[in-house]
Amino acid sequence: MKIYIACDHRGVELKNKLTKYLKENGLNVLDIGIPNSELDDYPDFAFKLGEMVRDDEKNLGILICGSGIGMSIAANKVKGIRCVRAVSVDDAFKGKNHNGCNVIAIGSEVTTDLDLVKEIIDTFINTKMASEERHLKRIKVIEKYEES
Repeated sequence: MKIYIACDHRGVELKNKLTKYLKENGLNVLDIGIPNSELDDYPDFAFKLGEMVRDDEKNLGILICGSGIGMSIAANKVKGIRCVRAVSVDDAFKGKNHNGCNVIAIGSEVTTDLDLVKEIIDTFINTKMASEERHLKRIKVIEKYEES
């Protein structure tokens, strides 16, 4: 499994810390390769990362911006992507286990406790995808709508 990671200019510091942490824990982490600047736009990062995750469904994505909101909105426009904006461990768990999310968005200016961010990311990565029939049924409804 690969973990794609990207951020706008407001998330560079957190992205670098998370990348180091995840690599130290043996994960294959890949920055999507768009350079950051004060004039960058979060949709560019969200769309590219979303396409990369979508094209290989066993991979996951992490997006970081100031609030996490813009990245999650943009990522959710990519067909096949379900992105949770997580500010808690419970958000990360339910996003993946209940909603089948394959991308997580973090707000670098919202969740400032690095240990909590690590716990949120660890939970997202280690939680199993939705498997209960009631959750799968709901995900299929979303996918059907996305196709129409």
